[in-house]
Amino acid sequence: MLTNDVLNALKSYTANMKNSVTLVLQTGEHEKRAELKDFLTQLASVSEKIQISESDVGLRSPVSFSLLADEQATGITFSGIPGGHEFNSLILAILQASGTELKLDNSLQQLIAAIDKPLQFEVFVSLSCHNCPDVVQALNQFALLNDQIESEMIDGGLYPELIATRNIQGVPSVYLNGELFANGKIDTATLVSKLQEKYPDISKAAATEKLPLQDVTVIGGGPGGVAAAIYSARKGLNVTLVADRIGGQVKDTVGIENLISVSKTTGTELTGNMIKHLSDYDITIKEHVRVDTIEKGKIKTLTLSTGEQIESKTLIIATGAKWRELGVPGEKENIGNGVAYCPHCDGPFFKGKDVAVIGGGNSGVEAALDLAGMVNHVTLFEFLPEFKADKVLVDKAQAHEKITMLSNVATKEIIADNGKVVAIDYTDRETGEQKRQHLAGVFVQIGLLPNSAFLKGIVELTPYGEVIIDEKGQTSEDGIFACGDVTTVPYKQIVIAMGEGSKAALSAFDYLIKAF
Repeated sequence: MLTNDVLNALKSYTANMKNSVTLVLQTGEHEKRAELKDFLTQLASVSEKIQISESDVGLRSPVSFSLLADEQATGITFSGIPGGHEFNSLILAILQASGTELKLDNSLQQLIAAIDKPLQFEVFVSLSCHNCPDVVQALNQFALLNDQIESEMIDGGLYPELIATRNIQGVPSVYLNGELFANGKIDTATLVSKLQEKYPDISKAAATEKLPLQDVTVIGGGPGGVAAAIYSARKGLNVTLVADRIGGQVKDTVGIENLISVSKTTGTELTGNMIKHLSDYDITIKEHVRVDTIEKGKIKTLTLSTGEQIESKTLIIATGAKWRELGVPGEKENIGNGVAYCPHCDGPFFKGKDVAVIGGGNSGVEAALDLAGMVNHVTLFEFLPEFKADKVLVDKAQAHEKITMLSNVATKEIIADNGKVVAIDYTDRETGEQKRQHLAGVFVQIGLLPNSAFLKGIVELTPYGEVIIDEKGQTSEDGIFACGDVTTVPYKQIVIAMGEGSKAALSAFDYLIKAF
């Protein structure tokens, strides 16, 4: 199951393990158990610090196993064979349980460690989901930080009855103490925010250590923010980068073929390269946290979601954008139960079923083409009379036998029955005729909304929420610059965001020379 190349790589990763880790496999009979045991046996062969044992420890099924560190429970369980995207989650769990440094900011570690109530997380995943590992890995770290927290990864493909019982139609789907906690597109910052809402007292445990005055604070970790941070650091400035996640929307992009000089890459690879490049410089990184408030002035004061404060001479806003919602009845109520925004993550749940894609731009047509390889049929809905996507994509979709393309139609409502999407109501805008399309899923791909809500009253925004900037990236407020998809710059592209981030950093440097 594991190739020699993978095993050799694992030997180097595990060479510096401090604590021994035992993989405890639940006893019993299951058609997949032998495969799981073989998988774990191969994995354990790479290090004397990794052992396997079999015992009836009350786990979910015979294809469940838990992790012990030096014979002590870690709270981490995997129900399923963690291959695909979840293989990294298992390897990280082993390394972190053995003493490898966690990837969470110190302030977040203090927040999680302060929780004094039992929390049992269940994370339902698909092994093809590229968003799921972030959630699994975050909750595994929570379990390692706090003995009251348990985290279980559950491969939905191995537990169809459980999936049906809980009406799960999208991943990741996170349950806390048996109740739905979060689903759909989730990141570590979202998990922490939800925990802070549920347990407000934990915010009091935030780190009180304060950074020295910063020359530049970059808010956002996508291509624009990373470029801004690197360009600022190269000028010898004190730089802090605050982001809910490094990579931003890029992290969710499967294929990238228009980043000049790189003929083809993926969002995961590009994000990894950006992180590596950031590490070449003395940049303070605050990941998985958000900026709650900004106090203007010659010295700007930022208050983070952890309660920490940062004082900075300049700010560069690079918070990007998020998926735009339809805003029709039945959309928000059915997220994770038939309404989805990521075809790569949730498409496999609709195998053999009919689905719709809303949006006729490049994202929508690409989603339809992607889904057509998994589902029974895709109906593509476009509000305008003509599809906005590149002609090559439109031609390809029109030629696909599993795709029906409808233009000049307006989505009115998403219909659900017994907690699952069953149809979509729409209007033919030319005739006014009301129609209903029976289907099992709706994938919304109608563009992006700028992440700028926290900037209201701070800098001037357009009616659409974009930060208004000039040709140098300067906003309406002295010392605050902006770049990338959150701004009025046309053409939301990776390469453009990188250039705009670099420009904003250079403009901030010029401002510092003149103002300080």
